[in-house]
Amino acid sequence: MGLLDYDRIVINQKAKLIEMVNEYMVRDDAGNQIGVIRQEGQSTLKKVARFVSSLDQFMTHKLGAYDADGTRVLELVRPRKIMKSTVQVFDGVGNPMGEIRQQNMIGKIRFGLHDATGQKIGEIKAENWRAWNFSIVNHLDEEVGRITKTWEGLAKTVFTTADDYLLDINGSLTGPLRVLAFASAVGVDTALKQDARGLG
Repeated sequence: MGLLDYDRIVINQKAKLIEMVNEYMVRDDAGNQIGVIRQEGQSTLKKVARFVSSLDQFMTHKLGAYDADGTRVLELVRPRKIMKSTVQVFDGVGNPMGEIRQQNMIGKIRFGLHDATGQKIGEIKAENWRAWNFSIVNHLDEEVGRITKTWEGLAKTVFTTADDYLLDINGSLTGPLRVLAFASAVGVDTALKQDARGLG
């Protein structure tokens, strides 16, 4: 089963003493590692700049998502931002799949999910201002997935640190919205983690 075929995954942002390269372990709900998502394409100069300054949000970030066997399945690119973030989503060979676009900066953050033609096909809605709880909805405002820090019903051994969060996707979800829902679990973190909103 490919990484994008799972309906429930646990994503762990690996803790680093000095965080200069973001890396996420992806596991199934039994705790088995099924993939990895890692930051790519950083020059030495950019790594140094991330360490000695707070200019991170003004830099372009690129993440690659890989199956357990090393097959690349997704690429996420967050261009440098001034205010609102956009995360561009590509498939494993570089074809555009859509974008995750931050819609507001005040209150409960919302992101629009847009397919490769620019059409809005869904949204990510924060459920409060600080906590890591998001609802993923389709264009009819029906919930098709959730990103959450709560994991009732799962073995606590699956969650190794406070940096773990859970992505639940409706099993019937297909096409670009499924890809964007999967990408949103890491894309939202990449978009907001420099914004001092308690989401990092």
